[in-house]
Order: sequence, then C-alpha cells, then structure tokens
Amino acid sequence: MPTPSFADLGLNEQLLKSLAESGFTAPTAVQELAIPQLLKSEQDSVVLAQTGTGKTAAYGLPLLQQLDPSVNAVQALILSPTRELCMQITKDFDRFAKYMKGIKSVAVYGGAPIRDQIRDIRKGAQIVVATPGRLLDLLGREAIDLALVDIVVLDEADEMLNMGFQEDLTAILETTRKDKRTWLFSATMGSEVRRIAKRYMREAQEINVGRTNTTAEAIDHRYCVVQMRDRYAALTRFVDATPDLFAIVFCRTKHETQELAEHLMKDGYNADAIHGDLSQQQRDRVMARYRSRQLQLLIATDVAARGIDVQDITHVIHFDLPGEAESYTHRSGRTARAGRSGISLSIIGQRDIGKVRQLERSLKTHFTYMRVPGAAEICERQLLLLIQRIKDVEIDEEGIAGFMDAVRLDLEKLSKEELIKRVVSIEFNRFLEIYRGSMDLNVDMSQKDHTRRPHPGAALGEPRERFAMGGSMFINLGTVDGFDKGRMLGYICGITGMQGDSIGRITLKDVYSFVDIEASQLSKAMAAFQNANYKGRPVRVDLQQGSNSGGAARPRQEGTGGFREERAPFKKKFAGKKKY
Repeated sequence: MPTPSFADLGLNEQLLKSLAESGFTAPTAVQELAIPQLLKSEQDSVVLAQTGTGKTAAYGLPLLQQLDPSVNAVQALILSPTRELCMQITKDFDRFAKYMKGIKSVAVYGGAPIRDQIRDIRKGAQIVVATPGRLLDLLGREAIDLALVDIVVLDEADEMLNMGFQEDLTAILETTRKDKRTWLFSATMGSEVRRIAKRYMREAQEINVGRTNTTAEAIDHRYCVVQMRDRYAALTRFVDATPDLFAIVFCRTKHETQELAEHLMKDGYNADAIHGDLSQQQRDRVMARYRSRQLQLLIATDVAARGIDVQDITHVIHFDLPGEAESYTHRSGRTARAGRSGISLSIIGQRDIGKVRQLERSLKTHFTYMRVPGAAEICERQLLLLIQRIKDVEIDEEGIAGFMDAVRLDLEKLSKEELIKRVVSIEFNRFLEIYRGSMDLNVDMSQKDHTRRPHPGAALGEPRERFAMGGSMFINLGTVDGFDKGRMLGYICGITGMQGDSIGRITLKDVYSFVDIEASQLSKAMAAFQNANYKGRPVRVDLQQGSNSGGAARPRQEGTGGFREERAPFKKKFAGKKKY
C-alpha cells in the first residue's frame, strides 16, 4: 500500500503550500493517523507517540485548518511544559500558517516581560502557546479571555505532570468551555496522565503510534560501568573516541550541570550548560551556539532540555540516570529524531546496574553493555580522523603558490616517511601525552566485591566512627513515600551532589528517616535541602545528635538547621582530570 501524501489527509491548499516550502514530503506515522481523525472528529483525543516523531504538525495542522481568521479572539490554547518548547511550537505554527491570512500565534512563558505578552495578546491572536504558570498569571490579571477557546492541546502532558503542573492544569482547564475539544499528546501514558484524561476529557479516542511507554526503536541504548569517581574521565574518553559526536549530556541538578560544563570547557572541550538559573538571553545564546554546532556538548537538566529541537544529535549521555522511566524516555528522545538513528549512553556506577535492569523491563528494550574506550582505541580513532582531514582539506592553489618554493627548500632534507610522521605528530602527540600510562576505567563485573560494601556509602575498611561524629540528618521522608535504602541513598546524593562514600547508615521509618553523614559534609548536606520538594511536598531536614538508632524524631524547627555553602569544586567530586 503506497504511503499517503499530506494532500490525502484532507489538509487545505494553504497548509499544503507551506508544507511543501518547508520540505515536508510525506507524513510521519503519527501525522498519518492523527490529522484525519482530528480534522473530522468532535471527540476529545489522546495521542501517544515518541518524542521526535512530528507531534507538533500532527495537532498543529488540523488545529490551524479549523480556526476562523475573521474572529479576532483566542480560539485555541496549547499548553507545554517549558518556554523553549513554547517558542518552538510558535515558530512551527507561524511557518505552517504562512499562507493563512489573519492567523496569529502568541507564545507566553516565564522569563520574558509579561507586559509585552499582554500587548501581543490584545493586538489579536487566535492561538496562545503557554506554560501553565505564566498563563495562570495572565488569568489572574484578567489579561486573557479563554471564553471562545474551542481546542485545548496538552503537549508533552506526561512531562507537565512530572514537573508538578497538575494543580495548574486543573485550574486552567476549569476556566475553559465545557464543550471544548481537548487533545492530549504524550510520549508515555502514566497514571497521572490517565487521571487527567479521565477527569477532563469526554469519551476520549486513543491514537497509539507504537507501544506505550517505550522508546524509539531507532535508539541504540548502551551503558558502561565505572567507579563513580571515574565518570568524568569516562565521559571525556567517549568524546575523544567519537570525533563526530554531537551530544546532550544530562545531569540531575543545575549545580552539577554548570560545574560539569565549566570543567569540560577548562579541559578544552566545546561545551556549555543550560539550566534554570540562566536568563532567557543566556539560554538563547547557548542554544544558538549549539544549533550552529559551535558547541559539541550541551550539558542540561531534564527541565531545561524540554523543547530542544535540534537535528542530528548523535548521542544522549546520561551522566546521572533519571529516577523515572518516563524521564529516560524524554531524554533519549532528543536523539533519533525524524527517522534518524542515535545512541543513548548511560555512564553508571555499580549501584545503578539495578536501575538499568528496571529500565529494560519498563521500556521493553535491551541495553547493550559497552566498555569505556582505552588509550589505544582513542589514539587510533584520532589518528584516522587526522589522516581523513589531511585527505579532505581544500588546497588554495593560488594562495599558497607564492610560498611553495620556500616550503620545499626548508623541507627538502626530510624523506617522505619523515614528513608524514611529523605532520601527523603535530596533532597526534597531544593525545599520546594525555593517555600515556592511562588506566582501564571499566569495573570488572566478574568480581563480586565490586558490587558489595559493608554498609551504604562506606568505603571498604573505613571506620564507621567518621559518620557518627557529626550525628544524623533527620528527613521527613520514609517508606510510605516509596523509599528503600537504595532509593534514599540515590535521592540524597542527587540533591546534595555528594558521593555515596560520604553517607553511612540509613534508618528508614514510615514517615521519616535518619541518615548518618560524614561530619565534614553534614552542614553542606542539610543546606542543600533548603526549598527542596519531593512530588510537590516540602522536604524538611534537621540535625539529630548522636547515633541514628531509630529514636523518636525531634520537634521540627523552621529552616533546615544549616546554611547554604558553595558546593565543592567539580574536579574534587569527580577525581582525575584528563591526564590520568
């Protein structure tokens, strides 16, 4: 059966003309299934498809065709989790609606002047693309009227719910008409997404492109296992061994994101960070450099990476594994877009092997174990790259002609073999020096003592007294919150940026826990929990003097009981620069 064209899906001439100019030749699977259904049906719709499969066009094209350009009011509302995605959606809509006179889209999101956004809405817009927080602000100011909204699109619905926008979505949806159509687009179908669909959608039809809660088949999932202190060295080895790598590297916190980027830049890599502490101008500048490939590595948090739509990303690298399968799906979806292939690489310690197995079961896919490249492999690949560059270089015959006599005279005593060696060595000597005497970073998975320690976080042979000296940290999370000792250890390491060997005994209760922390790290750990939240609930910590033998919790005082001190330099947390 021949592949249908966009004309076969029922789109009008104006949209077909803009699609042809934009280089759209044939619809993707999600577009082929969703566009005809959304054009003709008055029902609500749930569309499940992986990131990078063309979902914006799947809902954007039928939405545009059903607008009335003569009505100068908001007729369609698209909600998305981040400002980057808002801007990307708006650009796509402007491109699709190029030949539809009178149709205007406005993006509203935090980090930009709200007065300018209010002015743009009042000038007239049929489509508003918004983040939930900024839209609620506009509704509170009575600066936007949603009374005529006929279509609401929840784009990346699973990610909005993961980011804690459930109450915001509820408040927004309650302000819209009861008879509106709601289109929910998501890469995964978790319980929260089903709950939203059940509560706010009327007998929704479901369009499922591929299996639910799985990753794109074009992604090659890989992992390597190293000591946690060797993660940085492993990352740089993969970059050095893959000269054409163009990647996003994910970290758990914005602090670690910035520190990793700074350390990479200091070591000579083309890298920069994107996270929530950057201004919009800074974010735009970083993304412009990344899109133009002036950057090879974009270091990002999960939230900051939402909405990044950059073509030809070869690798997604997980410097920290995410806690949920849905987050892994969204991260990995940054590569293998629009039918291309890509690699999702996790750099993990021994304690995270269980997480990889859980991801395999949840996502119904296979993770391939791979070794961190050694010195010989890296040097060979760099040598081949240099040779290829020499072969491919364009020679400016006219420009170089005047210098050739002097060059020949200076090099005439060198044999052909000596000349080749010297040319190659100009670049190659650098890698030989970096990796001279380097060690194998891979954990020997056949040795059982690599995966077991006498207690969580304590290095082999180290006395437990160093954890008891400072007392224990009380935290108002326990087993009822779904924690076991492994999850608690990972959670604390993620919030504080500490390594596991700074954390001792963990005593879990139902609604609270006690955690032994190395005395020198205790104040830093407690300070890191200022303003922390767990699934929308404030996290409280306090100092419990003495052993964490499981006594009753002290009465809670306001604050964290500590102060926020600067995190340790990145190179101290992950030992070893490139010359190891």
